[in-house]
Amino acid sequence: MQKKYEQLFKDLISSYYNGNFDEQIENIIKSNFSNKEEAINILSSLCGVDILNDNNYIYNLKKAITTHEVRKNIVKKVGNCIEPCSNTGCKCLSLCPFDAILINPLDNSKYINDTLCENCGLCVEQCESGNFIDSIEFMPVLDLIKNNKKVVAAVAPAISGQFGENVTLDMLREAFVKIGFSDMIEVAFAADMLTIKEAIEFDHHVHKKGDILITSCCCPMWVGMLKKVFSELVKDVSPSISPMIAAGRILKKLSPDTKVVFIGPCIAKKAEAKDKDLIGAIDYVLTFQELKSIFDAFNIAPETLKGIPSIEYASRGGRLYARTGGVSEAISDVVKELFPEKHKIFKAIQADGVVGCKEVLSKALNGELDANFIEGMGCVGGCVGGPKRLINKEDGCKAVENEAYNSPIKVPTHSFILDEILAKLGINSLEDFKDSEKIKILERNF
Repeated sequence: MQKKYEQLFKDLISSYYNGNFDEQIENIIKSNFSNKEEAINILSSLCGVDILNDNNYIYNLKKAITTHEVRKNIVKKVGNCIEPCSNTGCKCLSLCPFDAILINPLDNSKYINDTLCENCGLCVEQCESGNFIDSIEFMPVLDLIKNNKKVVAAVAPAISGQFGENVTLDMLREAFVKIGFSDMIEVAFAADMLTIKEAIEFDHHVHKKGDILITSCCCPMWVGMLKKVFSELVKDVSPSISPMIAAGRILKKLSPDTKVVFIGPCIAKKAEAKDKDLIGAIDYVLTFQELKSIFDAFNIAPETLKGIPSIEYASRGGRLYARTGGVSEAISDVVKELFPEKHKIFKAIQADGVVGCKEVLSKALNGELDANFIEGMGCVGGCVGGPKRLINKEDGCKAVENEAYNSPIKVPTHSFILDEILAKLGINSLEDFKDSEKIKILERNF
């Protein structure tokens, strides 16, 4: 979240929770804005909804929140910037990987082409003036919590270390419960299922020199590049969904009345949750920075909590998905265990950052790669380098590795808890992972 909007967001949370929302909205507009239209535009983004801008804007805002209708376009231009915002020009223009930020020739102002935009959020991160903002989806979540609905927080593996080096996952679990969430689960557990699936995909897909498997596992920016820029490679992309979508689908399969909120460092995940073939798995997406503001609004300090313990259920590999190379390492371990002969030819390459991803995919397209398994992450360092992280990517990577390498479950195929959940999903053997009907909960169609 842009720093300039952080306090406004906290005020909105407190007023909605305490019942003086109408009064606070009026006060915010009078105290912070000279342009009412811009104010309503920003406030609706902070509430995560689309509304009609008329004289009933407060009613419209509350109605959108209580009907849990979230904004369709995640990233929005809310301010007017005509002049370059730095000596080197506009960072948002130069860094957009999909060339979705354009200049209006009539007044030189910038605008977003919604057709091209993949909602990666790089412009939000880079804009020095706060003129790009992403929708924050907590207010509808808060309404669900106030109405005692079952709401589960599904946290990305990159959460380790984000709220302090001494803040454990158990402490974060208690913090979520204090807000009103029913529980917290690690998305790394869903990553474990996908690790097994991807290992089987590799065995099925790669047989000779020149064969490649491109993992689709984690990053929506990586998937967007493949679909829009390198579509000729889609035939080599694994049909697997991301761990986020898998977690949502599994939770709802086991408990259909559950609402699932994903929490991670990524803006693009908000858009992924709304992809036509994935919609319904994840109800809302929040970022680490937004969660920090939510904790502050509720006066919750995770580092002071004792924690609510749970049994260990996520493996080393699933937790390593948070950093560059983690997916490759996790899948290599499982290929080695399940297909030891095939592991002899397993050769992975990783790309991270927009430039790095385009370079690797270009080489793959031209047949110039000395590798048969390709992993890509849109952010430098992987998810630990996401635009809405709280700590630098180096510290994030260190925290993730500490959590992962201390996991008592080294390889997901050794987890009896994973076996139990898979059985509930009707997956009882490795052969079942090859059954398109049984495995469709973990797949999408590119």
